[in-house]
Amino acid sequence: MAAARAVTDMSHTFDMGSFRRRVFTPVSIAFVVLAMFFSTTPDLPAWVVIAPFAVSVLVLGLPHGALDHLVPARLAGRRPTVASIATVAIVYLVLAVVVLLMWRVAPATAFVGFIALTWFHWGQGDLWIDLAEAHRGRLQPRLLRAGTVLVRGGLPMLVPLLFHPDTYERVRLGTIALFGQQSFSSTFMGLDATGRGVVGIVYALVVLATALATWRTSRTHVERGAWAHDQMETVVLALFFALGPPVLTVGLYFCLWHSLRHIVRLELLDPRGAHFLRHGQLVKVAGRFAMDAAPITTIAVLFLGAIYCAIPPQGGDPETVLAPYLVLISALTVPHVAVVSYMDFRQGVWSRASGPGSAMAL
Repeated sequence: MAAARAVTDMSHTFDMGSFRRRVFTPVSIAFVVLAMFFSTTPDLPAWVVIAPFAVSVLVLGLPHGALDHLVPARLAGRRPTVASIATVAIVYLVLAVVVLLMWRVAPATAFVGFIALTWFHWGQGDLWIDLAEAHRGRLQPRLLRAGTVLVRGGLPMLVPLLFHPDTYERVRLGTIALFGQQSFSSTFMGLDATGRGVVGIVYALVVLATALATWRTSRTHVERGAWAHDQMETVVLALFFALGPPVLTVGLYFCLWHSLRHIVRLELLDPRGAHFLRHGQLVKVAGRFAMDAAPITTIAVLFLGAIYCAIPPQGGDPETVLAPYLVLISALTVPHVAVVSYMDFRQGVWSRASGPGSAMAL
């Protein structure tokens, strides 16, 4: 328990608001610049489009879940044991096999499920950052936390569908074709132009309602400054995904936005990692994470190679080449979300008492 209290104390001394401005805001600025570039450059080489996902195999993307086996012990403030690691490994194996079987039996359904779960998970990651920043009483109502998940997860998952439905469909087709299905349609999930317009209006209303509700519950100057930061990020991401090629923008988001934020959350569970973060020693944080993640990342890369050998892509375009990697990510996402949801439970993300700094109280 003493170790747990030590981790809690270090987490509370970490200024997430300052860190967000110093590390995450430059990513937002880079996304703005890229959005402007995308608006004037309609066509990009295939290797550029696929590059972020290729890099994500070894940097940030795939490795960001490679410490899941350490999470239960770190949450408890103790060293990992064979039992704690084996428990996570069994959960991973069982859930990943179930997902792969789903792809084999019903690939179209598996694809939709993957999109829905990723929507939740990426919104889940941004919600924790919001709660981890001090003075966030405006997210006290759980309905607003759910709204945050819906809005933030929808930016990378829904906006590309609304603005780039053909690319979205090619990704879907390339993935389900690995399992022998061919069902191209210009109306993904039955959404034609009119349907996408209706969905877009409903989503925009949810975004607006969530923004207004969080403004009304932001009572201090600091809370309103944080609110403005949140809305800026929402606008930036909306423009980024609306203007850019979906495969490229989602790949960049996966590495530089979602994975980076989750790694910070993981390192705050570790006394040494929290110490380095608190003192701004980001190179040491990166080195420590890379060493911890290397074994599981290596195993995941070997599995990726096996998947490409067993079910090779059915074409050479970026959306099709990416397909086997998406199958691997989907198989890992289900157990990964289970682990992150356990983190949410232990850190009080959805509890009634969730308020300023509660998500940091381990």
